[in-house]
Amino acid sequence: MNIVKVAVKGQIVIPAQLRRKCHITKGTRIMVIERDGEIVLKPLLSNPVEEARGMFKGGESALKALLMDRAEEAKR
Repeated sequence: MNIVKVAVKGQIVIPAQLRRKCHITKGTRIMVIERDGEIVLKPLLSNPVEEARGMFKGGESALKALLMDRAEEAKR
C-alpha cells in the first residue's frame, strides 16, 4: 500500500515502483474513474495506429495521389 498527499492543485505523485510496473511514463494518459466512492486510475495503452497517423500529417493523401495517377493514365 502506498499513501500519497494531494497538492494544492489536486495533483498526486504516483510512486515510482507503480509507474514502472504499469509502464507509466511522461505523457501517458490516465483515465480517472469514480467507482463506488473510490477513485480508480487506469493507464491508457498507447495506440500505435494513432501514433503512426501523426507521422503522415500535412502531406498529400495517398488516395488523392492514387486517383490523380489513375486519371493521368486514363488520359493516355
